[in-house]
Amino acid sequence: MPPRFPLALLPTPLVEAPRLSRQLGGPRIFFKRDDLTGFGGGGNKVRGLEFYIAEALAAPRKADVIITGAGPQSNHIRATAAAARVAGLDMVAIMHDSRPAETQGNLLLDELLGAQLRFTNNPDRSLIDARIEETAEELRRAGRRPYVIPRGGASALGALGYVEAVKEINAQLATLKLSPSWLVLGTGSCGTHSGLLAGTKIHGAAYRVLGITVSRPASECVERIARIVVEVGQLLGETVAARAEDINVREGFIGPGYGIPSEAGNAAIRLVARTEGIFLDPAYTGKAMAGLIAEIGAGRMGRAETVIFLHTGGEPGLFAHPEIVSLSA
Repeated sequence: MPPRFPLALLPTPLVEAPRLSRQLGGPRIFFKRDDLTGFGGGGNKVRGLEFYIAEALAAPRKADVIITGAGPQSNHIRATAAAARVAGLDMVAIMHDSRPAETQGNLLLDELLGAQLRFTNNPDRSLIDARIEETAEELRRAGRRPYVIPRGGASALGALGYVEAVKEINAQLATLKLSPSWLVLGTGSCGTHSGLLAGTKIHGAAYRVLGITVSRPASECVERIARIVVEVGQLLGETVAARAEDINVREGFIGPGYGIPSEAGNAAIRLVARTEGIFLDPAYTGKAMAGLIAEIGAGRMGRAETVIFLHTGGEPGLFAHPEIVSLSA
């Protein structure tokens, strides 16, 4: 396993949500609380950043600035900016669209951390990738030593955080004597999903991984996950492959678009807050929970089953969307 730069407070709790389960008339639901990774506002991105920051600091790179990209309310950018500061590095973030009229949520925390924010002024998220490379070249010409983290932090190296998380989850399940059928998460740039799937193959797990896509078509997710899982195996010197039947992704919950709250996601956020006192976010976990609720409603997850819901964090994003409450019943 490649070296790590310690950031996360691990293990994160695995806790039951009995009131939510009763409300849904469904399976036993447990939350894997990776919103409590305990660094830079928490969330799933912290696990992968331990590997990225370690590589950035090591020879021959010995980076002095991190460059990455995502959206204006990105959990990844916020966590990366915090990690860069702890490692003594500067941070440049490339964001799609224009600067929002108000500095709220994750964007406010990015500013607090002193990240340099550059906007593409275009809603096309794919343009971020070229801008990241252009920025890296600009900084090299200026004598800097940039280290690039891919958009959203999705790569084999970043996925290692969730390969290791499977070992953590397996140990917790053994202690609690649980045998879940599914682990459900929001699937965005696909790094976390890929790491979990690779981890179940490397470390063994009885449950299947189900992603609720929040940003791209399911077919694109399947292609990305299959590729990253193979690359994870190559990085670890193991033969790991994901068959088509291993990659489970549901679509239909993106709503108006990536990062834009959806009606079903907002309802799920309110339900979880009012049954378990747990806060979900509008970009990822709210929509993922809407997907889980739909799975239960369709009878694909029954009362006799046990399900883990991966809470990937993102709560700062709530503060940029007060309409989630104002539109509630």
